Amino acid sequence: MSNEINCIALIGKQNNPLYLKNFSNTHPDLKYHYIAHTSIDVIEERVASGPKNLDLYLGLLYAMEDLAVYGYMTNTRVKFVAVVSVTEGIIRDAEMKTIFKKIHSAYLSQICNPFYNLDSQQSIDSKAFSRAIEAIGANTNTKTTMDI
Repeated sequence: MSNEINCIALIGKQNNPLYLKNFSNTHPDLKYHYIAHTSIDVIEERVASGPKNLDLYLGLLYAMEDLAVYGYMTNTRVKFVAVVSVTEGIIRDAEMKTIFKKIHSAYLSQICNPFYNLDSQQSIDSKAFSRAIEAIGANTNTKTTMDI
């Protein structure tokens, strides 16, 4: 992947923020909260207008400035948003699908915990989940620097 992940956000089925990890040093967390919040509208619009046998991967939601926002929605309507810096080249859908599948796997590990309340609107504060998301971002971003 020739671009780097700046943020990974999880949004609950009632459009409540579940988790946000900022990998960028240049933009504050507030900017990514705004991006995640605005992506909800695009995701809902795409799901409403799309076919009913919807693929979980929603693709590029929108681009702004030097950032591209990609979306993914689980069968339980939990939304994943990845914000990628677009410095050069294009991002392949296969690469983004792989990243989202890793995020989905980490999320499944989190919700399979018998002490996690799936219907709660609280944010995810699990250290294991945070480590898994950090590993996904770090592995993707180190491949970026190695490719150059």
